Amino acid sequence: MESILIKALQLILSLSILVIVHELGHFLFSKLFKVRVEKFYLFFNPWFSLFKYKPKNSDTEYGIGWLPLGGYVKISGMMDESMDKEALAQPVQPYEFRAKPSWQRLLIMVGGVLMNVILAFFIYAMILFSFGKEELPLQNITMGLSYNEFTHQAGFQDGDLPLEADGIVLKKMDGNALMKIAAAKIVTVLRDGERVDIVLPVDFKNVVFQKDPNFTIRYPFVITQIQSGSSAKKAGLLVGDSITGVNGKTLDFTGISKALFANKGQSIELNLYRQGEKIDVVVIPSEQGKLGVGVKIPTDFYSTVTTEYGFFESFPAGVVQGINTIKGYLSQFKFIFSKEGAQSLGGFGTIGSLFPDSWDWERFWNMTAFLSIILAVMNLLPIPALDGGHVMFLLYEVVTRRKPSDKFMERAQMVGMILLISLLLYANGNDIFRFFFK
Repeated sequence: MESILIKALQLILSLSILVIVHELGHFLFSKLFKVRVEKFYLFFNPWFSLFKYKPKNSDTEYGIGWLPLGGYVKISGMMDESMDKEALAQPVQPYEFRAKPSWQRLLIMVGGVLMNVILAFFIYAMILFSFGKEELPLQNITMGLSYNEFTHQAGFQDGDLPLEADGIVLKKMDGNALMKIAAAKIVTVLRDGERVDIVLPVDFKNVVFQKDPNFTIRYPFVITQIQSGSSAKKAGLLVGDSITGVNGKTLDFTGISKALFANKGQSIELNLYRQGEKIDVVVIPSEQGKLGVGVKIPTDFYSTVTTEYGFFESFPAGVVQGINTIKGYLSQFKFIFSKEGAQSLGGFGTIGSLFPDSWDWERFWNMTAFLSIILAVMNLLPIPALDGGHVMFLLYEVVTRRKPSDKFMERAQMVGMILLISLLLYANGNDIFRFFFK
């Protein structure tokens, strides 16, 4: 329960930062072009607000809503989620969004995305400056990687270490490496000390990013802490125990985690070493398929390489890391439109699960930077009600020199809102289904 609360707090803090920065982009460009901003809100406030304040001689009301699904700025003279048709029926005022030239309106709309990208670059730079860049070279992973059943069918074996994708050397196992593998025809792996070429099937790219763990680093399951009242505590497991298998089958960390989840609420036998002695312990995993333990991570077993950055060096390096992250995310984005990609979509539960169980500022800021990039990319989708939808109509206006009618914009906004709500329900519905039925 404590770990869930910590994840939830990190998720709320991260999203709050991202929403404020995003809306600040719209706000600053509006002020730059002398467009009135009526409201600036963190979270939505249908019916009532948790907090609101309007400074003296200011046109803007600042507040916090009760529905934590985002935030908004209400810009005068703009068709947005408020659907304020009465205001748009009035004569155009010089301080309104609709009174400004198209290039100014375009900059106001992309301001949020621009601020999210800048924020991601800045966070990456500060992470590099504060912590350096720790990387785990592929050649140091002596136990190789684990794969799911679909990747096994393609010719991979647990323990294989990917070396090249179509002749391109792979240096570390990250999103960019996965994209190279997904796009490759031949992947060269190190198997039992020898190089082996695997000719991939045509549809292999559709299974690389499936929800089922794939291309995961193999390492031992070694307990570092035990929660009171947990399944591990009741079974008599101790800190330092190294679990090597389940029900007599030798497994690595990923395999053991899968076995625990597959046997949630059922009695199983853990095979482990304790102070050099091999013993077996019977345990009943929780209903979530957990033991309630903390464990060592891959970098506790494999040597990493850390690059240090000075303050001024960190900024170009942060931009490079941000650009590479954007490229990697865009490369993966197309898989969302496949059947497997749609099934893997998740909502707030999935996003929250990406944060660590304990508070770790480096991981928190890394996750926030990544979410900032996701928010920027998603907001540029050409869907009415998103920034990208407004940009699409503005570009149409620039090219044709014809402005879409208010009636058309009203209907487009409504369609966009229905699409977004449907997507939100679908993604969070996936989370609920996976929690109760998988």
